[in-house]
Amino acid sequence: MMNSQLQKLNHAPSSLLPKSSIHTNYLIRHGSPSLINILPRHPVRQNDHNKKKSSSCLVIRASSGELGSSAAVSTATTTITSTENKAVSVKAVVTVQVTAGGFLSSIVTRPLDEITDLLGKTLLLDLVSAELDPKTGLEKDRIKGYARKASHNDEEVIYESSFNIPASFGEVGAIEVENEHHKEIFIKTIDLQGFPNGSVNVPCNSWVHAKSDNPQKRIFFTNKSYIPSETPSGLKRLRELELENLRGNGEGERKTSDRIYDYDTYNDLGDPDGKDELARPVLGSKEHPYPRRCRTGRPRTQKDPLSEKRSSSVYVPRDEEFAEVKQLTFSAKTLKSVLHALLPSIETALLNPKLGFPYFTAIDSLFNEGVTLPKPKTSGFFQTIIPRLVKTITDGEDDLLLFETPEIIDRDKFAWFRDEEFSRQTLAGLNPYSIELVTEWPLKSKLDPEIYGPPESLITTELVEKEIKGCMTVDEALKRKKMFILDYHDLYMPYVNKVREIEGTTLYGSRTLLFLTEDGTLRPVAIELTRPPVGDKPQWKQVFTPTWDATGCWLWRLAKAHVCAHDAGYHQLVIHWLRTHCATEPYIIAANRHLSAMHPIYRLLHPHFRYTMEINALARESLINAGGIIEGCFSPEKYSIELSSAAYDQLWRFDTEALPADLIRRGMAVEDPTAEHGLKLTIEDYPFANDGLVLWDAIKEWVGDYVNHYYPDPTLVESDTELQGWWTEVRTKGHADKKDEPWWPVLKTPENLIHILTTIIWVTAGHHAAVNFGQYMYAGYFPNKPTIARNNMPTEDPSEEFFKNFLKKPEMALLMCFPSQIQATKAMAVLDVLSNHSPDEEYLGEKLESSWAENPVIKAAFERFNGNLKRLEGIIDERNTNLKLKNRVGAGVVPYELLKPFSTPGVTGMGVPNSISI
Repeated sequence: MMNSQLQKLNHAPSSLLPKSSIHTNYLIRHGSPSLINILPRHPVRQNDHNKKKSSSCLVIRASSGELGSSAAVSTATTTITSTENKAVSVKAVVTVQVTAGGFLSSIVTRPLDEITDLLGKTLLLDLVSAELDPKTGLEKDRIKGYARKASHNDEEVIYESSFNIPASFGEVGAIEVENEHHKEIFIKTIDLQGFPNGSVNVPCNSWVHAKSDNPQKRIFFTNKSYIPSETPSGLKRLRELELENLRGNGEGERKTSDRIYDYDTYNDLGDPDGKDELARPVLGSKEHPYPRRCRTGRPRTQKDPLSEKRSSSVYVPRDEEFAEVKQLTFSAKTLKSVLHALLPSIETALLNPKLGFPYFTAIDSLFNEGVTLPKPKTSGFFQTIIPRLVKTITDGEDDLLLFETPEIIDRDKFAWFRDEEFSRQTLAGLNPYSIELVTEWPLKSKLDPEIYGPPESLITTELVEKEIKGCMTVDEALKRKKMFILDYHDLYMPYVNKVREIEGTTLYGSRTLLFLTEDGTLRPVAIELTRPPVGDKPQWKQVFTPTWDATGCWLWRLAKAHVCAHDAGYHQLVIHWLRTHCATEPYIIAANRHLSAMHPIYRLLHPHFRYTMEINALARESLINAGGIIEGCFSPEKYSIELSSAAYDQLWRFDTEALPADLIRRGMAVEDPTAEHGLKLTIEDYPFANDGLVLWDAIKEWVGDYVNHYYPDPTLVESDTELQGWWTEVRTKGHADKKDEPWWPVLKTPENLIHILTTIIWVTAGHHAAVNFGQYMYAGYFPNKPTIARNNMPTEDPSEEFFKNFLKKPEMALLMCFPSQIQATKAMAVLDVLSNHSPDEEYLGEKLESSWAENPVIKAAFERFNGNLKRLEGIIDERNTNLKLKNRVGAGVVPYELLKPFSTPGVTGMGVPNSISI
């Protein structure tokens, strides 16, 4: 048998072997195959491959058993022909990670799995040849063998097996793995040792189901990347089969162990069967356009056949779930503990949900005295999970919720009170995405005046020229690009009367006008608050300006509080949730359905999709759901996510999600080929844009190097069936409600692909980091960024007693407008957790993926990318010492560091992770 297989390889026609005409580009683009010196009649020059490490194609199909508490490594020894046609012994080592709920921790199945290990039948490995049989044109027979347990420690378990492979087998292209345990296992890596050019490492990082749960074997590909047209013949069927498995058939309820990616609408936010008031409209329709989320297949509710029943846990494909470190520090413990244990404890401690803070010193006490919480059932529970938030009281009876002082207040306790800081944060704060250049004058609403009243703004030319002290006319200010606006008028107005029907809150449409001074800083000029007609009352609107009289000063402060609440809601619902978390999920689903794991673009994008589907599922479960933390603590209340749907309908476009395009759309930059980054900023000292454009350019250069390497011929992009399938489905299914929009980029050239990928990576990395990791820093002291405004302005239809009390004690009017004690404390606890970097965070440009390391061209490009990001850190540090940059440097000013690429764990106010993982 062995001799006949050797003869087959020796006499194989040269036409069936890799052609020398493509060997240079082919080998450099894909990395060096480990068997390149073994296969006969294949001319290869020494510099055509990476001599340091091999990268044969490997596919592993394994059914899984949850190896929750131990890492198993399976070693299979493989024999391959050398150039002298001698058998070469290759050892394959499979490493399985110990996990908390795996097979070693199960009382029921552990004895059975230990017997399986003793019998040496833990993992069945089927080796697959990369090429078809040259004589039959069929796949070559698999070479099978069981892996035996070799060793284990607290973190890993290792299994080993030996195979003898005849020379005719050729290059190993895949391994099918069958997991004989009774629970799933998490395979970290598979090492093939003994090849002439060194070992091959196959990073799996994937859950493999138990055979008893699913008889279908798992497929893992090696580090070598192929576009579809260059797939080795022996792997084509497996490549297609794996994608079919991931797509599923769109039927049935998903199980925890499934790895199926499919689409559904946001029909699971409401709970009409629980309470009528928890019913919510389905988002993802003509009436309420929205991106799609991952399908779970849960049954429909009884009261609303369009809505899906809620459940205690939400399905995500198995490999999208948090790794154990992330679970212990974030998902399963931290945020869930905050949402399901800490927040109810806060409600118990603060009995009156309407009670505000009686004094500003009461707000300060959250940071120096804390809130006493009732003792949990499990002693030390909170201290173990959220030690940053909850401390142990010395007598041991109760716990203490004690917040860290946010940096903005630690540096300057009264920063939040000042107009300069209010304006500065539009450029270097939590939401630097809303400020726009004023290009049309006078300001005018586009809403129907029959419904919403007169559209003309009361911010007039005369008022503005008075406020800017006659230094220039409004016409001059417009021409010189000196006037800017925060415009929350037309988006909020349709919800004003609806929100006002909810007890304990209010809402306005608002416009805030700002003026750019000669020193490059912004000064607020006017705030206009508007209420549409309601009942027999006509439209109400009033303009507030900075004044020198006491009453005017306090009205101005109250108006700023309302605008800050509008900005906080828009930031959380639109800039943060919609434009990063929500819009990205379709990219992930489509990529897994259409891009093979061996596709180079999949491997480029995969680090930027890490944990996003899991955090989005958790958000649907507890944050953005009916009655969740967002609805309870932010201005639009029960209409919060509906408002984000309106924003998606009116404002979201893929082509303006790119940072340069976003800046141009808002009038904050113009194209200028002579300027750095090809843009001239309207406000030169715009910290978010200044740092963001350096980061954008670094990402674009890395993506350009990567794409141009794998697509040297421009026609390869348009002919790449997987790539075209991915981009088509992003548009037609993932963002189905906008599928016919003309602004979607075409995908025909490498340049098109580079721009699309750079945009997606920017959104998952730079955009998300800029608007997420400063949440506690800027909103932890809630007077700086109140999440909700509870009372109307004192001048809107006031009763005589109400206005009299305002004049007597205006501070109390401001405190009562702020969130209640429960609302503020809940929001602060959640924002603290959301601002936290996990210990297993993977930062942009930090980790060299193994598939990139195998290819010298890609490795060199990544090293340049890493170097550019380190250079950006130095640029940011230098800028934060330049006193001329007044929007990021000054007495008591928090330095702008949100786009510094790297960070330590914790709440640091810096660090750009690869993905939206929190």
